[in-house]
Amino acid sequence: MPSAGRLLSVNVGLPKDVAWQGRTVHTGVWKQPVDGARMVRTLNVDGDGQGDLGGHGGEMRAVLVYQLQSYEHWRVHFGRDDLAHGQFGENFTVDGLADDEVCIGDRYRIGEAEFEVTQPRVTCFRVGMRFGEPTLPALLVAHRRPGFYLRVIREGHVRAGDEIVRTRTGRHALTVADTDALLYLPGRARDKLRAAVDIPALSPGWQRSFRELLDAPAAPARPAWDGFRRLRVTGVAAESATVASVHLAGDEPLPPPAAGQYLTVRAAGAMRSYSLSSDPAAGTYRISVKREPDGVVSNYLHTRLRPGADLDVAAPRGEFVLAAGANPVLLVSAGIGVTPVLAMLHDLAARHPAREVWWLHTARDADHHAFAAEAHELLAALPNGHEHTCYTASGNRLTPETLAGLGLPAGATAYLCGPARFMADVGAALGTLGVTDVRTELFGSRPAINPGITGARAIPPHQPPGPPGAGPSVTFVRSELTVRADDRSLLELAEACDVPTRWSCRTGVCHTCVTPVLSGTVTHDPAPLEPPGPGEALICSARPTSDLVLDL
Repeated sequence: MPSAGRLLSVNVGLPKDVAWQGRTVHTGVWKQPVDGARMVRTLNVDGDGQGDLGGHGGEMRAVLVYQLQSYEHWRVHFGRDDLAHGQFGENFTVDGLADDEVCIGDRYRIGEAEFEVTQPRVTCFRVGMRFGEPTLPALLVAHRRPGFYLRVIREGHVRAGDEIVRTRTGRHALTVADTDALLYLPGRARDKLRAAVDIPALSPGWQRSFRELLDAPAAPARPAWDGFRRLRVTGVAAESATVASVHLAGDEPLPPPAAGQYLTVRAAGAMRSYSLSSDPAAGTYRISVKREPDGVVSNYLHTRLRPGADLDVAAPRGEFVLAAGANPVLLVSAGIGVTPVLAMLHDLAARHPAREVWWLHTARDADHHAFAAEAHELLAALPNGHEHTCYTASGNRLTPETLAGLGLPAGATAYLCGPARFMADVGAALGTLGVTDVRTELFGSRPAINPGITGARAIPPHQPPGPPGAGPSVTFVRSELTVRADDRSLLELAEACDVPTRWSCRTGVCHTCVTPVLSGTVTHDPAPLEPPGPGEALICSARPTSDLVLDL
């Protein structure tokens, strides 16, 4: 077979802690060339390692490849003459194997070993950190030069100078550059998405992302209205010893939310978000609120709000929603976590009564069991409805043994809402029973996604150090904090306040940082390669242009 290229350098490096912007990053992106032959095994090149196995490494990402021709491209682009092999964190620096020629599923023999192409490089801030150019993750995508990962088909020794021979062509001939663009750039073609999910060699994470894109609506739905609008309170009703419902209406029927979404309300000088708990098609809204001892808004809603009053409300939002389908549904909740799954139960009873529905709820006791009669009535009307309740005061809990004894259908989709520990334990137990499609909703701040950051302490959100900014006000609703903006990005501002954040590339590519904008406007600088959806911001590059309310 003709030569496809040549291995110029084998580069390895073990993870180490690196100081970065006042924090510590554990990373293996620093690679150095090695002399002589190196053994390549299923998970690694001997002497190599990765600091963040969630985004790098593992069987499907054992070896990272980058090309000499891309080195030359970036040398000219940045005016750099100091680039050494391994500078892009790659294990193999090669001559040839261009990203717009190599295809997912292609196999190559190098030395004694054989490899299969599994995915493009993951966009990650650490390659920019290593290179000294923070925008590099976005540029790798925009210039269609990401590099790619290999899976080890046959272990063996490799060395610089080895010829690279292609031994098999991947299904559908989808190039690395086109695969990368499908995930990160706009204007993606559905036929290429369908081809991508039909490539067995493509790594499971990228398969899952492409399936989600295929299942997503052609155009993201805009929020039903911008900012806050006033709705009329038509009733306040006790549901249990600690839960009350607030009924809301407008002059005309209110836009239907998706079952499982929430509202953000402004009251008592603060903002809080509460799940909708009624039938989405009712034309009115109902939020159900647990009274917290020190809760400013919950105490106001429980004790001072009266029918006839007006309440400032942002449009329904949230991604924890009932998905279409005919498979069984598990609605699993604890305490006030009942509210979004109750809306789902209403939707199933009214519009999908033939689906098999399992209602599993945990409460302290009967006095704290909100919506017991309402849920029971809805389930009784379903021909395939099942109900199981646990009262913890009596020692009953949704243990793995309890779940195993219920005979739950393995092909079900499970929706979990409740305390974090409850969802983790129940989700793990469901997984052992064959229920792998588990979706969760967590009230309050979401867990941070800060890849590679080590030694970070959990600090309650607070005003940023130093003098307050002179810009618009920024409210982080989930963190119950309002600050003044300065010249930093919203991500940098949130980090200065110890608001939990989610990010990976920090350059507007990966959309890990996408955040709902409840009110206000932003500008993005640098502009993202693919804009966020309506009513959203990529906080890694966004800055406020007016007073802003973020669901963060």
